[in-house]
Amino acid sequence: MCLGVPGRVVSIDGLVARVDFWGVQKDIRLDVVDQSVSPGDYVLNHVGYAIRRIPAEEAEQTLALYDELLRAEDQDLMSADVKSELEAAGGRRGR
Repeated sequence: MCLGVPGRVVSIDGLVARVDFWGVQKDIRLDVVDQSVSPGDYVLNHVGYAIRRIPAEEAEQTLALYDELLRAEDQDLMSADVKSELEAAGGRRGR
């Protein structure tokens, strides 16, 4: 599955941002993002690249959907996929 995942920018060093995804922090490239980005902004990440800055309200709506997925039964394939990705990254199972 290929998802764009929202995360909150923690810090920036040149064209690399440290971004928090449910407690998992990763370095994300800013080469292709459509606007300038600052710590505290939300970005949509796809395969290690921020592809656009997203308004906080939009990010919160998307994160709420992920929370709903994480509360779903393990028989739900989307829920199981998100849970396994978070567990593999050492993240938490819920917010």
